[in-house]
Amino acid sequence: MIKPEISWEDFEKIDIRTGTIISAVDFEKARNPSYQLEIDFGDLGIKKSSAQITTFYTKEDLIGKQILAIVNFPKKQIANFFSECLVLGVYGDNKQEVTLLTTSLPTKNGFQVG
Repeated sequence: MIKPEISWEDFEKIDIRTGTIISAVDFEKARNPSYQLEIDFGDLGIKKSSAQITTFYTKEDLIGKQILAIVNFPKKQIANFFSECLVLGVYGDNKQEVTLLTTSLPTKNGFQVG
């Protein structure tokens, strides 16, 4: 299903940045298998996120991985954890199979996608 068309102004509201995962731990209180991540966004600081990416990635695989995330959503409480950004990925055949979006070359943390 294709979503409705949006305007350029709508797209410009979304703040997508590069960041590097510096910490990944199991999120035992989440309903679905997830990790709690800490991500370094350079000048924007370190933000936390919950991500359901356990199918293809181990915690050790994630450390040092540069990812893309939306950083201007409001905080979202998931169990006892506050997610401060949305890590972006591509769904596979089901929502448990997520492939992370990343850059093809390293960039400075906090650089904006546009």
